[in-house]
Amino acid sequence: MSAGGVVTRIDPADGGRIVSLLIAGVERILPKARARAHAPALYWGCYPMVPWAGRLSEGRIPTNAGEVRLAPNLPPSAIHGLGFEKVWEIVERSATAVTMTCELRGLGWPFGGSARQTLRLGDRHLELELAVGGYTRAGPAGLGWHPWFTRPSREDMRLCVDATEVLVLDADLVPTGKVRRVTETEDLRSCPPLGDRRLDHVYVRANGPAIVRWPDLELRIAYDASMRTVVVHTPVEGICVEPQTMWPNAPLLAAAGVRGTGLRTLEPGDTVSANEEWTWHR
Repeated sequence: MSAGGVVTRIDPADGGRIVSLLIAGVERILPKARARAHAPALYWGCYPMVPWAGRLSEGRIPTNAGEVRLAPNLPPSAIHGLGFEKVWEIVERSATAVTMTCELRGLGWPFGGSARQTLRLGDRHLELELAVGGYTRAGPAGLGWHPWFTRPSREDMRLCVDATEVLVLDADLVPTGKVRRVTETEDLRSCPPLGDRRLDHVYVRANGPAIVRWPDLELRIAYDASMRTVVVHTPVEGICVEPQTMWPNAPLLAAAGVRGTGLRTLEPGDTVSANEEWTWHR
């Protein structure tokens, strides 16, 4: 797709993900060639997280009919849903928009359902829509996108997330249910330079938009009110800013009585959706 000199490429066969986003002639999405070799499906592009977002401890999902145990795809966790490893089917396409669907199955997922994703490109914005529904029995639902943004090799970037709290994580980076205040290093409200900050944090009750700032471009990620959980990951190869509708590990936490996890339980016939809009200027 292209609009106003901006070009994006989508690969339905590789997780329905954005594989390239060229703005002002510069690649903004980390390509597959630069992904970590041991688990490349997780570590490049921008892919939809559906029907759950983040880590599920040991793949455990409590239900009224007993506990479901999914096969871990990043042991010991089941992570980021099923969509990023699926072949998506294009159902509508134009020069500036695409709509794709996929059936949700794998890892022992017993709830069925399907996902629908629409991407619309303008010369200064990208709209992202994601929905899931069609479950065959009541089950959990959470949505989001996982972009891997490129990092320049010689210049610093800035990142802004308007949140004062993060989740407490265990040794496997799974939320325990506790919330704490951000430290000085974790506080991103002032759009600080990232430098050598290596974050892998779950910011909660975040106010949009999140901002990613290259030396030559500012990109704003606006997200709807259901997506106030924002995961930030800043390894050396890229930057991930992931608004999502649920806390990681939400099914176990909600079953333990933790409130505010954003978990949705879909009944057959229900649908849940989420929306983002990326805008940019030089």
